[in-house]
Amino acid sequence: MRKTRSFFIGNTPIGGGAPVTVQSMTNTDTRDAQATLAQVRELAQAGCDIVRLSVYDEKCLDALSGIVSGSPVPLVADIHFRADLAVGAMERGIAKVRINPGNIGSAAEVRRVADCAKMHRVPIRIGVNSGSVEKDILARDGGVTARGMVDSALRHARLLEDAGFHDIVLSLKASSVPLTVEAYRLAARETDYPLHVGVTEAGLPGAGNIKSAIGIGALLLDGIGDTVRVSLTGSPVPEAAAAIDILRAVGLRKGFVNVVSCPTCGRTGLDVAAIARRVEEELRDIRVPLTVAVMGCVVNGPGEAREADIGLAGGGLSSAGGAAGGAGSEYAVGAIFAKGKAPQRVEGDLAGILIARARELVRSRE
Repeated sequence: MRKTRSFFIGNTPIGGGAPVTVQSMTNTDTRDAQATLAQVRELAQAGCDIVRLSVYDEKCLDALSGIVSGSPVPLVADIHFRADLAVGAMERGIAKVRINPGNIGSAAEVRRVADCAKMHRVPIRIGVNSGSVEKDILARDGGVTARGMVDSALRHARLLEDAGFHDIVLSLKASSVPLTVEAYRLAARETDYPLHVGVTEAGLPGAGNIKSAIGIGALLLDGIGDTVRVSLTGSPVPEAAAAIDILRAVGLRKGFVNVVSCPTCGRTGLDVAAIARRVEEELRDIRVPLTVAVMGCVVNGPGEAREADIGLAGGGLSSAGGAAGGAGSEYAVGAIFAKGKAPQRVEGDLAGILIARARELVRSRE
């Protein structure tokens, strides 16, 4: 893991080897404190450690105190161009500010923001997107480049450093996955700032998840990234699950049930998809590492899933007849297998049997 500066966003650590956190952003009108707070709570319930919201006028400031006091997670104020809004947000208890110092006015205004942030111990995120690189850098490079994005971010960071402020987070997002990854890798080599990673404007759920998983996942596997945000069009709530799935896939979130299931083939003896979905849903509350396998046949299933803590392999129909292997089919037959134990033939509600055995295994480890 990359070594960075460390500090806190509210009571949540960032950088310095702290666990990678998950962020998202509300899309409610911040001036509507009730609606915004409801979405903040929904995002926290979905797994967000930090939530960002837009602060774009005085009415947003008026709503902030109530939102902050009712939030279960630290909040970040997203602000453009106005130093007074940044100061006002910090005075109302915001835990982090996202602002680009080069866009908020004179050096005196930058110092005003930096002094307020130091007083309230509020970190500042400098966010450079591929669409916000300064014109002189674009002219120098002939367009948007990873080098230009990093230079733009460092230009903003120097303004804060010159004002005596050092608790800085950088983000360097593009909608292009290769450009995003290149920019973050360059920043990771040249700076020790914590990095907020993500692919901006990734699109709708589906394709957007894939772009985000490739970009964010590649960086996390390189040890780059201190906090992540998946950006999807529509409700922000699915962003949290997508980010958590990425962290799990790269091995950075371990206290959960990992369901592995085969893609199925002509030998499949049960409804793998339906059983896997039910197992995943009904074991979602478990907070210890547990790998549960759902495999379609007894020929290769136990061998292919030998690293699972417990698993099910399909066998097909029992002598009672009936449709093969539905998720709750009373006629399904299969084999339960676990590490160090011989497979055991089971019959009936295979999903229910597997879920019960998984819970027994968890209790035996407590």
